[in-house]
Amino acid sequence: MDSGGWSRRRFVGALAGGAAAAALPSCDDAPAPATSPATAPEASASPSREARRPSGPRPLYLGTYTSVEGGGKGIGLATYDAATGRITGTGTVTGVGNPSYLAIHPDRRTLYAVDEREDGAVTAVRLADRKVLGSRSTGGAGPCHLSVHPGGRWLLSANYGSGSVAVHPIDASGALGERTDLVRHSGPPPGPGQEGPHAHQFVTSPDGGHVLAVDLGTDTVYTYRLDEKAGTLTEVAQAQTRPGAGPRHLTFHPGGRYAYLANEVDNTVAVCSYAPASGRVTVGEAQSTGTGSGTSYPAQILVTSNGRYAYLANRGHNSLTRYAVEGDGARLRLLDTVPVGGDFPRQIAFSPEGTLLFAANQKSSTVTVFHVDEANGELRRAGESFPSPVAVCALPL
Repeated sequence: MDSGGWSRRRFVGALAGGAAAAALPSCDDAPAPATSPATAPEASASPSREARRPSGPRPLYLGTYTSVEGGGKGIGLATYDAATGRITGTGTVTGVGNPSYLAIHPDRRTLYAVDEREDGAVTAVRLADRKVLGSRSTGGAGPCHLSVHPGGRWLLSANYGSGSVAVHPIDASGALGERTDLVRHSGPPPGPGQEGPHAHQFVTSPDGGHVLAVDLGTDTVYTYRLDEKAGTLTEVAQAQTRPGAGPRHLTFHPGGRYAYLANEVDNTVAVCSYAPASGRVTVGEAQSTGTGSGTSYPAQILVTSNGRYAYLANRGHNSLTRYAVEGDGARLRLLDTVPVGGDFPRQIAFSPEGTLLFAANQKSSTVTVFHVDEANGELRRAGESFPSPVAVCALPL
């Protein structure tokens, strides 16, 4: 984060004094939630949206820190009602340390978690019986993000502490093989107030042709080509933000030509253009988060599947900013901010149909849920918050 003492490691240590000790029930005999793929959301508004909403409980996975007082015991297990948003805890997958970020394989059979520790690792969990399939070293410190390449054969992870990105192969069972590549961001030099690179996100572009790494420490978005046979990376472009922006999280518009960048340190967002042929990203002008002049540590930005609205989680302000997306993705227009109903919203996620938005609130150890109005993008709270120890990630399926 910034130079005023809110480094990631110092913040994690500070959690001990402020996290509620809420706990999920012990898990191991609870039935596994269904993991069949959901119906893909449509790209535009449709009166059949309610008909597309599934019935019955849906699986929800919860990330936490296990190494702090009041933290969790592993990956939280829960279900949610797709109509009401009500969450019910069902257990815990133990044996995974600091699973602060989660991702699902495209076939919905395997869950992946970072082990955000000094000796960073990534772990695979088979969902049918919740068996931990093993962990592999990321080759760096403090991995904080991971994603599965769309082909399902490669896991991409970002090491915040050491400013590097890693690639691991995924075998037919969903288990991980030994790392095939590790790239540390050695240039450009760190931005103002930063002591080195801090990779914060590693994702695949919508066209599938490139993988992009967002680095808070160097104020840079790096574009790589992934060799899908060897699992190796080749850098093809760099895009710099303004100095000291501290970029954290990039989300693409459904059209695939624009993306939105949340800047943690200077409390802004930026519209970026993306060229699929070259992989080059161009960062636009910084824009307001609507949270005032104070530092608000923007965390994550989401875009609705119809491409009409975007939402930004503001940790310091404890709010969600709503933007209208205009010009086929080329512009963001700030509409309002909505109280998140918790403290320090670390991560946000849509349900597969886009009808619900989940916010994981780290300091209050809660998950809040909102109904998303497809017509105007308005958010409406869906009942009471769900207690989840040091909630840093919510992954609804």
